[in-house]
Amino acid sequence: MLALDLLANGLIYGCFYALMAVGLAMIFGVLKVVNFAHGEFFMIGAYTYVLVSLKLGVPPWLALPGAALAGALLGWLVERLLMRPLYAGYASWGFMKDEYAVVVTFGLSLLLINLVDKIVGPYSFRGPPLIDVGRFALGPVMLTGQKAIAAVVAVALMIALALFIKRSVWGLQIQAVAQNRLGASLAGIDATRTTSLIFVVSGMLAALSGALLAPLVNPSPDIGAFPAVKSYVIVVLGGMGSIWGAMIAALILGVSEAFFSVYVSYDYRDAFGLIILVAVLLLRPQGLLGEKGREV
Repeated sequence: MLALDLLANGLIYGCFYALMAVGLAMIFGVLKVVNFAHGEFFMIGAYTYVLVSLKLGVPPWLALPGAALAGALLGWLVERLLMRPLYAGYASWGFMKDEYAVVVTFGLSLLLINLVDKIVGPYSFRGPPLIDVGRFALGPVMLTGQKAIAAVVAVALMIALALFIKRSVWGLQIQAVAQNRLGASLAGIDATRTTSLIFVVSGMLAALSGALLAPLVNPSPDIGAFPAVKSYVIVVLGGMGSIWGAMIAALILGVSEAFFSVYVSYDYRDAFGLIILVAVLLLRPQGLLGEKGREV
């Protein structure tokens, strides 16, 4: 029964990881750069949820949309003010795009961490649960009410994202821009607007992940560090830029960490993802659903 309990809890945390990592995979799939400030979207969502609930007295279920809005707005601002120069001048200085993205997003990460530290303070906050239910048994599996309801919301969001990508016009445009930005533009797709939409969706998902975990992890200004590292591991494991690969890899990582923490060592639970990262880079650099490729 312990194995079943670990499997269930691993899948639950894998859903939270997926919300974080999918946005990062979408950004890399379109711009081929890594957003080093992605963990701070998680942090902003967690803080928005907590502060709106505790300071303004808003019910937790209404604070969730507030966190989503904060993440979406931050994503739009990052794309509009920082990322747009990257692909606006792609033809003339594309060879510098990686260096630009690393410096700018890393600087943004430090800015947001210190800004929250000065405005809100360095102390951690505990968010109110979405549902006031303690531990309960679901068959042989023991869960808490917050973890169960948050997992349901996370699964619903992932299903909605999958339908959005596969069925909506905007989702098809995102796939087209990810495959070939120039070709999509020649076909009449507004690549700039599509990229802006990707950052909005990415920020919203990461912020919602932070909000859902806020009652479990006690947000602090630097809380985005570990989720960001896990997201990088998931993106590499799933295949750089692969949305579906990121979803599968997130579940694999969540389950693997759950078993590792019990059967090997809980103290090194967070380091296990880095072990997976090294193994993937050595044995299968293209990831689970990634494709081998080369530039000529």
